[in-house]
Amino acid sequence: MTPAKGGNEPKEAIHEYADGWITERSGTEVPAFLKFAFIAIAAGCIAYFFVYMYGEVNHPDRGVLVKALNAATEASAALMYAVAAMIIVFGVIVVAFSFRRSK
Repeated sequence: MTPAKGGNEPKEAIHEYADGWITERSGTEVPAFLKFAFIAIAAGCIAYFFVYMYGEVNHPDRGVLVKALNAATEASAALMYAVAAMIIVFGVIVVAFSFRRSK
């Protein structure tokens, strides 16, 4: 820490990212609400993926077209679940990283 102008009180180091759009004080923790936001966002993403895995097949107007496209292209269920598993693993890693104590 460097001393402030005209006094002997230390000034906290402030780091700027993205040309000053994001600023951060040195040594601060991530707020708890933000840590829990990672959980909510990851859960929302995986829920969205499972609901719309094969497209919007239950839509009253375009659902028939989506079902016809799915029948013509034959989407792979194993591939879809592999992608879902990767999303879950990534979400767990991000949440574990966010709840880790920073140095």
